[in-house]
Amino acid sequence: MVRVLFNREEFVHFAETCFEKFGDRVKYWITINEPNLFSEMAYESAIFPPARCSPPFGECAGGNSDVEPLLAAHNMLLAHGKAAKIYRERFKANDKNDVEAANRALAFNVAWTLDPLVFGDYPPEMKRYHGSELRKFSSEESELLRESIDFIGINHYSALYAKDCFNSSCTQGSDHAIRGFVQTAGDRNGVLIGEPTGISSFFVVPRGMEDIVRYIEERYHNKPMFVTENGYASPVDEDDNGEIKDVKRIHYHQSYLAYLAQAIRNGADVRGYLIWSLMDNFEWSNGYAIKFGIYRIDHPTLNRIPKLSAVWYRDFLSNSSLVDADLFSTISSN
Repeated sequence: MVRVLFNREEFVHFAETCFEKFGDRVKYWITINEPNLFSEMAYESAIFPPARCSPPFGECAGGNSDVEPLLAAHNMLLAHGKAAKIYRERFKANDKNDVEAANRALAFNVAWTLDPLVFGDYPPEMKRYHGSELRKFSSEESELLRESIDFIGINHYSALYAKDCFNSSCTQGSDHAIRGFVQTAGDRNGVLIGEPTGISSFFVVPRGMEDIVRYIEERYHNKPMFVTENGYASPVDEDDNGEIKDVKRIHYHQSYLAYLAQAIRNGADVRGYLIWSLMDNFEWSNGYAIKFGIYRIDHPTLNRIPKLSAVWYRDFLSNSSLVDADLFSTISSN
């Protein structure tokens, strides 16, 4: 019986590990598949490991076919119960709060400026938490702003996890109204949301493209959209060869465009897509250290050197059926 209890705790530990590592990607959990069948096959007829049985069901080194299937099923039921309790207390409850936090984060970042330009007023999410701190528009100002844009430009690079700061402790600053009481992060329980890039807060999360387009489509009644910026920042320690043969940048744009195409097929009125950027440039406080361009700049001569991504993008835009042999072999080898 001691071993049975130990196995039960091992299963609960296994389930808890799965919740921690994969909870952001799994919507529905099944703890144990066909417990009744396993009990019979493993402890009555000995077809499955650990192959325990007793006559007349079989000749095994040990076991009791009349009793052990009942004990095994009983143990699995209790293991399920403990795993479900942990999930509901530590993970499922947080899911709802964090979903609400993600919606607040979008309102406090995207809708902050778009709501006034489309609806003539600040987002209700911001008005709820800022109160008198948020200035009010007069009726004339509201009318001036309402529907004052013909399309929406989307600058999108990455996605982050959102954590609710009402019901959880957060880092200093995130627990303030100006941040929507939301803490954002690129990892959850130590697992990154996507592959890192040259900017610490940017990760490769292609599905985020479809998500942000769908959010804007639904909130702003499918007003025409242009993706005005979307790009990949090369790792800062990348050598010259890796910088020119920028296969990861090609894969980034391919995957983001695939999710953008999915959003368009589902009805989003997206009219255009622009890569950031044509060439490596001065990136704000990062200077020339961060490189988004599909053309490299040789600073001593100011020559523009096309990267592999420039060749790919040219062929993509022209719908070319001819694939450069060097490009194909480079992508295949990586």
